[in-house]
Amino acid sequence: MTEIPKTKKKTLVHTTEIKVKFSDVDALSIVWHGHYLRYFEDGREAFGDEYGIAYLDVFANGLVTPIVKSNVNYKSPLEYGDTAIIETTFVNNPAAKIVFDFKIFNKKNKALVATGSTTQVFLDAQTKELFWTNPPFFVEWKNKWMK
Repeated sequence: MTEIPKTKKKTLVHTTEIKVKFSDVDALSIVWHGHYLRYFEDGREAFGDEYGIAYLDVFANGLVTPIVKSNVNYKSPLEYGDTAIIETTFVNNPAAKIVFDFKIFNKKNKALVATGSTTQVFLDAQTKELFWTNPPFFVEWKNKWMK
């Protein structure tokens, strides 16, 4: 019996580092929970810059991509002065949306600090009309990077 070969899907991952600032911590000297979503945004921006799908690239195509879903799972706290390593992974799917998974690590001890994801949809920048199919520039981008 001949086995059908499994095709390996290409995975796009970007890693960036940020220093935890004093303004990020709460009275307990740990990062306030809401800042982890900002760290996800830092990861998305760095990913977009590297792979040519930054917010300004999307906007140049007449679109905006608001977040419609986000989640964070907290594992271990970051403290003032720590360096966070943000691993941003593009989740390829056929729907007209952009999904990222995130892992945040503490650089000093390699501890997993948080995991999560965000989902963005495509809207016309002027009319705010939702795209139900992938816009042409995103199809081109996926054809370039996901093959």
